[in-house]
Amino acid sequence: MTTPGRRPRRPGRAEIDYVLPLRWQDDAGLAELTGYLRFLSRYARIVVIDGSPSPLFERHAHLWRGLAEHVRPDDDLTIANGKVAGVLTGMRRARAEHVVIADDDVRYDVDALARVDALLDDADLVRPQNHFHPLPWHARWDTARTLLNRALGADYPGTFGVRRSTFEKMGGYDGDVLFENLELIRTVRAHGGREARPLDLYVRRLPPDARRFWSQRIRQAYDDLAQPARMAVFLAVLPCLGAALWRCRMVPVAAGTVAAGTVAAAGLAEIGRRRAGGRRVFPATASLFAPVWVLERAVCSWAALAARFALGGVPYAGRRLRVAAHSTRRLRRRALQEPAPSGWGLAGRRPVRRQAGGSGSLVARNPAAL
Repeated sequence: MTTPGRRPRRPGRAEIDYVLPLRWQDDAGLAELTGYLRFLSRYARIVVIDGSPSPLFERHAHLWRGLAEHVRPDDDLTIANGKVAGVLTGMRRARAEHVVIADDDVRYDVDALARVDALLDDADLVRPQNHFHPLPWHARWDTARTLLNRALGADYPGTFGVRRSTFEKMGGYDGDVLFENLELIRTVRAHGGREARPLDLYVRRLPPDARRFWSQRIRQAYDDLAQPARMAVFLAVLPCLGAALWRCRMVPVAAGTVAAGTVAAAGLAEIGRRRAGGRRVFPATASLFAPVWVLERAVCSWAALAARFALGGVPYAGRRLRVAAHSTRRLRRRALQEPAPSGWGLAGRRPVRRQAGGSGSLVARNPAAL
């Protein structure tokens, strides 16, 4: 079934490009990804930017010949976040006006791809909604974050649709940040771009393994430093909980406070699950994980704050990143004061500033921290 009024594109007639940055240390998921690229190549022109070690890179080049343009990240893009270097390299090679940028754990179907394409007719940035499938316990835990974001606005996915002309006009986006997806969203806004946030545009995402899930907890909490009000709420959870529990003579009151908070978190997540037909992709059990996720984020937020001031940033891919993302106001001021030169990131080969001690490339098979 395809989107009404939109036909799936036939081989050789792609009108949308698909930019896929990745960096693998092993090929455990190679057969599955190759099958996906084979399917996708019928409907889009694919550019894979591969920062994997040479033996893996050569194997990928052999398997994906004829399915995708397969290249390494451009050497002049010496920026901290390796995923952004991959995106900029891919956008340099994009030909279509409509481009999908996606992590390698994202799996589009024909309907979703066609709808992103259609929305880009009127928007500069399209922000789909990811959902995990399959759903092991830790994916349900992380889905609680998604549901809370949906209840209060929109989630931060691992994929976007973007207009190439807009991307070039703004000169790409800053790669010396940890929360690169938020940086892209805010950069488009700062340049007056139009953003579409269809809550019912669901795109499947493969979950990470449990080990990777645990390793991302503090790094994901660090992202909230780019959203001070959100960070303040999570930092306040433990002090408030501690104050309630400290008064032993008021145990019933403390228990009631904890119970009320638990119900509120689960109820808010359920609101997010029910928005825009979300019940067909989000399980009811994910809402029950919301109180657990809030407590986890409350603990990790203090660890992230300590990393910011004691260590100067959060460890990431063997390096350290200090800035989560820049504010829209700062990006707007930068856009007004310093118009993006044609060589920044895209059209030319001008080296881009590297943050001292910045991050290396993203292991893209593991979902981006959102």
